[in-house]
Amino acid sequence: MTGTALLLTLLLIAVVLALVLLIALLLRRPDGRLELSLREEQRIGRGELRDQLDSLSLQQEQRIEGFGGRLDTLRETLNDDARKARGEQTEALRSFAAALDARVGELTRNNAERLGELRTTLENKLRELQVDNAAKLEQMRATVDEKLQTTLETRLGESFRLVSERLEQVQRGLGEMQQLATGVGDLKRVLTNVRTRGTFGEVQLGALLEQVLTIEQYETNCITVPGSSERVEFAVRLPGTHSDKPIRLPIDAKFPREDYERLMDAQDRVDVEAVAVSSAALERQVRIEAKRICEKYVAPPHTTDFALLFLPTEGLYAEVLRRPGLFESLQRDQRVILVGPTTLLALLNSLQMGFRTLAIEQRSSEVWQLLGTVKAEFGKFAGILEKTRDQLDTVRNSIDKAGVRTRAIEKQLKGVETLPGIEAQKMLEDDSET
Repeated sequence: MTGTALLLTLLLIAVVLALVLLIALLLRRPDGRLELSLREEQRIGRGELRDQLDSLSLQQEQRIEGFGGRLDTLRETLNDDARKARGEQTEALRSFAAALDARVGELTRNNAERLGELRTTLENKLRELQVDNAAKLEQMRATVDEKLQTTLETRLGESFRLVSERLEQVQRGLGEMQQLATGVGDLKRVLTNVRTRGTFGEVQLGALLEQVLTIEQYETNCITVPGSSERVEFAVRLPGTHSDKPIRLPIDAKFPREDYERLMDAQDRVDVEAVAVSSAALERQVRIEAKRICEKYVAPPHTTDFALLFLPTEGLYAEVLRRPGLFESLQRDQRVILVGPTTLLALLNSLQMGFRTLAIEQRSSEVWQLLGTVKAEFGKFAGILEKTRDQLDTVRNSIDKAGVRTRAIEKQLKGVETLPGIEAQKMLEDDSET
């Protein structure tokens, strides 16, 4: 296309030059002829130009047709090349897919073989670990069994010894209780009349006090209110502002057996109405007893501002505590605290710790005097240590001087020939004989 445009450009330039020459020639002729000549020349020029353009158009069409043929040939060639390329690419992809499938299959087989080997190795290791663990567990079990057997035998021996000691103590306690309950029949008779029931609670209360406190720390059947003839069963002696006038903590035992047995019987029969009636009766009886204790035995400052009502069985104590607000009401209104065997034992232990703390405080002056004596003796001991240290320094200096002399003698004897061990031993033996 660029060559054709150049050819047309050159042709137009030639035509323009011819027209210019023609116009120049015509200008040299007369005017009438000039016009005719110009028209004729124009007509001839247009005809020639038309012929040339037609010729150029024909050539251009021929060239375009040739170029189209070459394009068709080129298109067919490109299509053939593309078809061949697609075939080759398809074949290459097919070959690559086959190689890839083969490689993947090989990798799969290798992985399967390795996984099989790994699984076998793991199973063997796990089997070895199981055997080893079983052996170690068996060894540990044997060791634990042996230690447990030894510990069990030791603990059982100690337990039997403690049980024997406790049984002896129980037997002694039973003997003391039998002495205190001499003349009292079986337990049914003990729990039948009012006086015997009081004796039962009193005996148990006395046993607990005797177990925790010393005989100087509590009183039996004492008068707590000055000018009154009422005697409380037990009273704990608490230290007051004056050591010769202790403050007493009244403790009285009560056992409302009939109300408690009716409540237990109603609970066994699952009689809700009877349980409510028996519980109310038990609460009423406990309130009456608490009021009597407060009126008879509580008289501050000779006593504490409260007293203890001891219920001799844990079951009775639990039933009384189960009544809503009863414990707080007795403590607030009657200044009486309900206690059971376990609660009283804990309270007595707390009081015993207080007694011990008080004894330590009372003897603090003696402790300070003892510490002063120890301090003086320790000063003397420090002087003795100082003298001993000086003597040790003197001995160390003497040993250092002896070491210096020994090294000097060794330097002087360095040139002397050393005898063999046997000959030296013989000479020493001869010297010892002579």
